[in-house]
Amino acid sequence: MAVKFQYNKTSLQSLDKQLKVRRRALPTLKNKESALRSEVKRAKDHAASLDKEFIEEMGRYENMVRLWGEFDQSLLRVVDVKLSVKKIAGVLTPVLDEVQFEMAPFHLFSKPLWFADGIAILKKLAEVAINREVYTRKMVLLDYARKKTTQKVNLYEKVQIPGFEDAMRKIKRFLEDEDNLSKSAQKIVKTRQEQEVES
Repeated sequence: MAVKFQYNKTSLQSLDKQLKVRRRALPTLKNKESALRSEVKRAKDHAASLDKEFIEEMGRYENMVRLWGEFDQSLLRVVDVKLSVKKIAGVLTPVLDEVQFEMAPFHLFSKPLWFADGIAILKKLAEVAINREVYTRKMVLLDYARKKTTQKVNLYEKVQIPGFEDAMRKIKRFLEDEDNLSKSAQKIVKTRQEQEVES
């Protein structure tokens, strides 16, 4: 990225201000990046543990597959998933508060005895699966923010700060050369005037 500038003191001051802003912001951005990196890892680990828990729960009831064929799936349904929002390193992330279920009425005497246990099992499986999705979404949001922050850190560190420093160096050299030429010209004029006065 080429920094646009003019060879004057105003441009030099403007570049200096922009450089100071970026240098002050860089440590904060680096801290944010590392915080986001650790939060992404934490969310990823939690999502993986929920995934493992879901698979274990499903495996526990694998021997009951024939019974699940008899189960009336209309007895239980998810009505609402209540989420709240938590800010992590400036990123709004979802947090699961509650999963609300609606249970259709049924007669315990007309249905098999294990239906009540089946409803409890389905509730647990649904809550684990929904929580896993929430953590997966959280991980995606945090990872996106981490990538954007990393890009900004790299932009500042590798492109803008060196670009501003280079532009400022060029302006200073130009102004020094101009000042030296001006002084040399003044000396030449002064010596000519002195020579004219002498002759």
